[in-house]
Amino acid sequence: MEVSEDSKFRSRKGGQTIYFCCPHCKSKFDSDPAKFG
Repeated sequence: MEVSEDSKFRSRKGGQTIYFCCPHCKSKFDSDPAKFG
C-alpha cells in the first residue's frame, strides 16, 4: 500500500519518518517497532 507523505499518521524510527494509512496501523507499529524490521 502506498501512503502519502501528507498523512497525519506518522512515526519516526532510525532517523526515518514512517507514514501510515490510519491510526490503527500507527498504533500497531508504535507498540512494537522492532517487529517491523
